[in-house]
Amino acid sequence: MNALLSVSDKTGIVQFARALHALGIRLLSTGGTAKLLADQGLPVTEVAEVTGFPEMLDGRVKTLHPKVHGALLARRDVPEHMAALLAHGIDTIDLLVVNLYPFEATVAQPACTLDDAIENIDIGGPAMVRSAAKNWKDVGVVTDVSQYDTVLAELSATGHLTQASRFALAVAAFNRISQYDGAISDYLSAIQLSFEADQPDQSLQSTPVRQRFPAQFNGRFVKVQDLRYGENPHQNAALYRDLQPAPGSLVMAQQLHGKELSYNNIVDADAAWECVKSFDPATDGAACVIVKHANPCGVALGADAQSAYQRAFQTDPTSAFGGIIALNCPLDGPAALQISKQFVELVIAPGFTPDALAVFQSKANVRLLKITLPMGGDDVGGQGHTAMDLKRIGGGLLMQTPDRYPLLPDSLKVVTRLQPTPAQMADLLFAHKVSKFVKSNAIVFCKDGMTLGVGAGQMSRLDSARIASIKAGAAGLSLAGTAVASDAFFPFRDGLDVVVDAGATCIIQPGGSVRDPEVIAAADLRGVVMVLGGGRHFRH
Repeated sequence: MNALLSVSDKTGIVQFARALHALGIRLLSTGGTAKLLADQGLPVTEVAEVTGFPEMLDGRVKTLHPKVHGALLARRDVPEHMAALLAHGIDTIDLLVVNLYPFEATVAQPACTLDDAIENIDIGGPAMVRSAAKNWKDVGVVTDVSQYDTVLAELSATGHLTQASRFALAVAAFNRISQYDGAISDYLSAIQLSFEADQPDQSLQSTPVRQRFPAQFNGRFVKVQDLRYGENPHQNAALYRDLQPAPGSLVMAQQLHGKELSYNNIVDADAAWECVKSFDPATDGAACVIVKHANPCGVALGADAQSAYQRAFQTDPTSAFGGIIALNCPLDGPAALQISKQFVELVIAPGFTPDALAVFQSKANVRLLKITLPMGGDDVGGQGHTAMDLKRIGGGLLMQTPDRYPLLPDSLKVVTRLQPTPAQMADLLFAHKVSKFVKSNAIVFCKDGMTLGVGAGQMSRLDSARIASIKAGAAGLSLAGTAVASDAFFPFRDGLDVVVDAGATCIIQPGGSVRDPEVIAAADLRGVVMVLGGGRHFRH
């Protein structure tokens, strides 16, 4: 058996090659990989010796040769193929071990030049991988360090790879080539270059301008699991993840307990987790978010997990029934006991104490998800720091940057005669943060780090304001002295009048309406504080 090893990432390659040699497998290699193996005392034959042709063009051409690709592509069950190999003195290559030039890592560097990017486009590696993967019935192809142990275990046990293993390796290889080509296409489709006729081209040596949205977008996602059904029982569904999910993303969660997650569980869990991780436990303290149908129905801060949960639950106990609960701090026994008194679908936290896990042992249907909280919290309200928000439409796709509009106290503009007190300003900032995660049109009443009324998803902002006050009344909560956040401007003063009539004394909204002066004058007339935050936060 012959194995060709040519890797960019040399992690574990010496140990892998040594194990192959111990199994009696002949080692072929190229360039730096061959030198490394030879320096470690392994008998290795350079590909140039096999092809009779030296590496050339600074290593750009070394494996693009019939004695390499013929050895990979020849079908062992076709006599004419084997006769052709014999006639041309070509030995078969039975195992190919290749990982590609680090194109993705190279272009991720801020100072990457076009020349750097081009030089890290692998040609020979993908060509060999495709040849080996196409001929998977006869050739095993290894494209990732994580596959070494499994391949070695099977070769050691049986002396060969099974068809099932070779096919799985081939699928992984074609997936890797697809990901690699997609990354190249995304990069080249996004750069802007200007070429002047008959002028020496220096653009390759400078960092090119990269458009935020490439001319062609190549989505690259890996399936995590099939789901029982989709949003409704007659729909099929599956969960996919980014190739490199951002730290603290929902898809990085570890399920500790409970039955399989459903499509709607995942949608609601993402809404709850994205909201709760916007509260930094180091500065905000414990936070709890309860979500129902992708909307927060209760959000609160507390001294600990138990108090945060109890305060969040008070906002809307009716909607909290069968909801998703997320915490930005570990769940302990007392908080778990309190939560277990209600019907809950899913609990998410950065950790669970043994006492908390014990509480839910008898509740087989309650899912428990552990997710590492991003360092310093996460107030971006999106899917990580670099990923785009995507939404399918008929025949196409909408893409946008995450909602990361910064809201700092110094950037706020008080537009009324009355100025907010420090307590009111804290309530306004809390209300604003929550409103970013409520479906538009959003109206959120808050006080003392706790939501008291949430109006979501209405066609009219006026109706959202009315619903928020109605729900507060149904929960037995007073809105006197509350702060209100609106995710977009008040188009008329009627919405302002509704929230003030309900008890609000201060309002934060982005402004931007042609009727802003009328709404501000109404705020002055009603004797309330109004602050403009400058950023709209529609969520559809």
